[in-house]
Amino acid sequence: MNRREFVQAVAGSVLAFGGLPAVAGEKAPAKPSATDRVTLGNTKVQITRLGLGTGTNGGRVQRELGQEGFTKLVRHAYDRGLRYIDTADNYKMHPFVKNAIQGLPREELVLQTKVWLNPTPDIPKCLDRFRQELATDYFDLVLLHCVMKATWPDDFKKHRDDLSAAKEKGIVRAVGVSTHGLTGLRTVAGCPWVEVALLRMNHDGAHMDGPTGRWAEPGSHAEAVVEIKKIRATGKGVIGMKLCGNGNFKDPDDREKAIQFVFRNKFADAVTIGFKSPAEVDEALDRITRALNA
Repeated sequence: MNRREFVQAVAGSVLAFGGLPAVAGEKAPAKPSATDRVTLGNTKVQITRLGLGTGTNGGRVQRELGQEGFTKLVRHAYDRGLRYIDTADNYKMHPFVKNAIQGLPREELVLQTKVWLNPTPDIPKCLDRFRQELATDYFDLVLLHCVMKATWPDDFKKHRDDLSAAKEKGIVRAVGVSTHGLTGLRTVAGCPWVEVALLRMNHDGAHMDGPTGRWAEPGSHAEAVVEIKKIRATGKGVIGMKLCGNGNFKDPDDREKAIQFVFRNKFADAVTIGFKSPAEVDEALDRITRALNA
């Protein structure tokens, strides 16, 4: 065999087997995982793809675990690689979270809380109280909770300015909103202030944004998906919620379809799910990792 024939033979082998063999000692590229750290949009906040939510039915499901049960849940999630915890003032979960994360390295965690807008809050005072309740000097993410009107950017301009000022002081790393209803959702993409959006998404519209924003109204699935795509296109960080239909997806096949829908369509950087047991954490980790590698 001359040199030209030899080169052709080697090239044919490479094509036949899908590429050059790995060099001895090299590790194959790691497969995407639910516990990978990903950057939220154009922010500098890195977050695990899966987060532990604390607001199922307004936090009642997590509160009913009691401190011991909730701490066990958080520590199991942490041991499995989750580093993102989603909470809010009106979930009444700040003290539970504080006790559950005591002793864990703060720099390892991503803490997100939200400010309820009715009655009108004093943002600086709220943030001071939140920091005391959670025993932290800063929050990674603080969101205006449940914006509903098309006019919310103007209605809550002072609140936005106060959160921006807190960000300049290092009290908050990134700011944004969560939405309830299409009217508020449609305004998110066009609001430059929003860095992170917490959005409701799943495969069939259960507890997704609808025309009025009323709790449990049928979600307008197609319209909401259009807005989610617009928000993603702006470079904002997107976190998905209601993947399990607020806990209504009792059929495992629905939970699988919801996770496949979100991750195969790349609708979110990360998601938060309100767990009540370690087994639910394990299931979500497996389903998300499988969806990422499908």
